[in-house]
Amino acid sequence: NAKKRKLEDGAGDDKVGGTKVFVMPGGMMKSNGKLVELIEKVKPEIRTLIEKCNTVKMWVQLLIPRIEDGNNFGVSIQEETVAELRTVEGEAASFLDQISRYDTSMLLYLNLKIIVSELRNQYVTLHDMILKNIEKIKRPRSSNSDALY
Repeated sequence: NAKKRKLEDGAGDDKVGGTKVFVMPGGMMKSNGKLVELIEKVKPEIRTLIEKCNTVKMWVQLLIPRIEDGNNFGVSIQEETVAELRTVEGEAASFLDQISRYDTSMLLYLNLKIIVSELRNQYVTLHDMILKNIEKIKRPRSSNSDALY
């Protein structure tokens, strides 16, 4: 025999829509100090990655030559590099958004660990891709005189 709480209009509690709000006995829960400290260390790293991606992306885009017939292999490498930079930039912005929606969830520790690992992986991947293709990024088309010798 569970009694239902009656509202002023006499309707039962089960007819009320919306999100249930739970209040802690001592008021609002305090932030986890260690988690806040980690967030404050990770946020600038994410912002730096976004800024660096944007800078390198603009540099590569400005190196893309005008459209011509043939000999576009280097240009395709440049375009692929720009696409990868855009992807990393978008993922980093997503990480920043995830951190901004901080709640007291214990899963945020795991989430931060994954984010930091992904940031490292993105730096390494971009560095590797750019380093391996730096000549084609700088000079996407070889001159005809190079081909003669």
